[in-house]
Amino acid sequence: MSSNDPIRPVAGATPPPEGTGDTEPIKAIRLRHPWRNVFAVALIIVFVLFIIDAAGRPAYDWPAVAQYVFDRRITQAALNTLQLTVYSMVLAIALGVVLAVMRLTPNPVVKSLAWFYLWIFRGTPVYVQLVFWGLISIIYQSIDIGIPFLEPWYSFETNAALNTFTLAIIGLALNEAAYMAEIVRAGLLSVDKGQDEAATALGMSWFQTMSRVVLPQSMRVIIPPTGNEVISMLKTTSLVTAVPYSFDLYTRSRDISAETFNPIPMLIVASIWYLFFTSILMVGQHFLEKRFARGVGDRQPDRKVSTQTGAITGTLPVIGGNQPTVVRPAPGGTPPTPPQPRDSGPVDLGPGDAK
Repeated sequence: MSSNDPIRPVAGATPPPEGTGDTEPIKAIRLRHPWRNVFAVALIIVFVLFIIDAAGRPAYDWPAVAQYVFDRRITQAALNTLQLTVYSMVLAIALGVVLAVMRLTPNPVVKSLAWFYLWIFRGTPVYVQLVFWGLISIIYQSIDIGIPFLEPWYSFETNAALNTFTLAIIGLALNEAAYMAEIVRAGLLSVDKGQDEAATALGMSWFQTMSRVVLPQSMRVIIPPTGNEVISMLKTTSLVTAVPYSFDLYTRSRDISAETFNPIPMLIVASIWYLFFTSILMVGQHFLEKRFARGVGDRQPDRKVSTQTGAITGTLPVIGGNQPTVVRPAPGGTPPTPPQPRDSGPVDLGPGDAK
């Protein structure tokens, strides 16, 4: 590049108009949406009217709601519901990861067993499964430990070994594991295959590759649906009465309403506790998503156009480089020139190349 060549602006920059050194900024006029505002006001009015009407309805019986919302039986049932949710989800996530890995294995037998598990537990209602677990003592009167077809080493009565609380956790966890397996499998498939190959090239074992490379990157995809499943599990605990387990939040509030002959306030009390737990879970899900989404979308080029020179300023990514190139306007308002390759001197053209 000769030193006599004129200075050219950066590609993509807007050249300043001739005869002036500055350009006026564009005056943007906000587009108005009158019907959108009308619709929003109508929704607010309907919501306020509903609140006023509900406050005056005698069927809701708000004094009874205030009386039972912190009742000892209700608070204990709320704690039992929270324990059912946590224990069931921990088992479901652990089993779901195992099933997801089994689904991705090249072994056809292992893959078929995992598919059969998902087919059974996703294809039948969770209420029906909980009823089966409630009748497990009729199907299997005892739990035997030992070598099959021989005298068992240890034998336990099913009713003595598994109470209704444990059966409820097992039933909820086995059903939820089928859905968690598909969520985890989708997250594992979202990681580029090259990550696995690079970890193998570095000498990492399969366990190290999954725990240090694949799973951390797949968490960004796994966390949002998992949070939804935790919230869904909290509400699914209301079905454990099929086991039958009668100390969860919904069943306990229903039993109290059977004593007071006033079911509507007790339904509101149960709903308040469910909303309280759900709100906490939603906040936790938000911060987990924010943590595992770090670095995603942060490498956007910071491109600015100078109003004086029309040159691009800021940070621009460089393909093939480890560091970005910072382009700054030259002193005096002259647009900067893009980096040019160094002149290696005259090139000797052969007789066939000369024109």
